[in-house]
Amino acid sequence: MKRFFLICGLLAGLTAAAQVKSVSDPTDKAKGLQKQLKLTDAQTTQVAAIYKESAEKFEKIKTADKGNTSKITADVIPLRTATIKKIKRLLTPAQSAKYDKLVKESTTSAGSGWSDGWSPASS
Repeated sequence: MKRFFLICGLLAGLTAAAQVKSVSDPTDKAKGLQKQLKLTDAQTTQVAAIYKESAEKFEKIKTADKGNTSKITADVIPLRTATIKKIKRLLTPAQSAKYDKLVKESTTSAGSGWSDGWSPASS
């Protein structure tokens, strides 16, 4: 019986980890935003590139700040702001208004959803 629960727990953990990975993937995240905002394929490709660049810069910040969460948090604020601006430049006025709402609604302590390329987006 213990073995059964151990296997169930392991499978649940692996499933959760796989879901977080796919949600945080810049391309998948851009496709999620495409559904939310009805982006064109060209817009989606550009958003994916912005999210990828954002995620790469975030990794550099994490490495440079050596796990100091206070420093990472402070250093990430300008990156999120820049990411939002880059995405908004691609959007129509209607898409931009909806994007602002998505960013505001998805900001949580676990991440900032649609405003960066690394944290999971809430739908």
